[in-house]
Amino acid sequence: MSTKQLGHRTVLDTLRQSGSLKCLFPRSPTPDLDAVLLNTAGGVTGGDSFRFSGKAAEGTALTLTTQACERAYKAQPDACGRIINHLTVEGQARLNWLPQETILFNGSALNRRLGIDMARTAEVLMVEPLIFGRTAMGETLTDIRLRDRIEIRCEGTPVFLDAIRFSGDWHGHLSRPHIANGAGAMALIVFASQSAEGHLDPIREMLPEAAGATLIQNDVLVIRVLAANSLILRRTLMPVLRRLNKDTLPRCWML
Repeated sequence: MSTKQLGHRTVLDTLRQSGSLKCLFPRSPTPDLDAVLLNTAGGVTGGDSFRFSGKAAEGTALTLTTQACERAYKAQPDACGRIINHLTVEGQARLNWLPQETILFNGSALNRRLGIDMARTAEVLMVEPLIFGRTAMGETLTDIRLRDRIEIRCEGTPVFLDAIRFSGDWHGHLSRPHIANGAGAMALIVFASQSAEGHLDPIREMLPEAAGATLIQNDVLVIRVLAANSLILRRTLMPVLRRLNKDTLPRCWML
């Protein structure tokens, strides 16, 4: 999908969709375009493959979110679910990548990639929250396979790269005090903008002990959060995302 300007508003330019991945466009009270990704299959398991490509054209503002939490279900030993997302943000454009949480089930196998190409005068806000099992059911992740890669490039030059590759006892690994001390959820936020530096100190004041924020460049702010569960994670994320997104969040986050 891609956007274009129509007067002072951002509107849909092109859209092509197939399979169980759909895109919905709720009405927005602002001039920006909101898009909601919906996986009608209800989750991801071994053998599934999902691809999404989105572009915020010059001068437009696009927010992408998901209708609900994504679920990575148990997979066969020789199978893996794949999610590949690629986003392009042109000059003077703003793109918010704000999916809701991905929940990893025990036995899941997920290979996920997110690539963002942005112009130097563009802005990007992205979050990727992960939940480690269905804690209400007493589930622990003793056997998962996870590959997750996030890369942001500005004018072709990499400015942020984060990668996870893990196979085995996730719960046991994260239970170590010097790794995650038994956390049940985590999130990564990246804000790439010429205004990023001005948000550093206020956001540090907002964060709990198990979270941190840093500037890896003057215009790239990175925030990492660990939390005991998904509820605590959301309580931390929402005010931070509001601050970085002009005090707004997608309606799906409020349900």
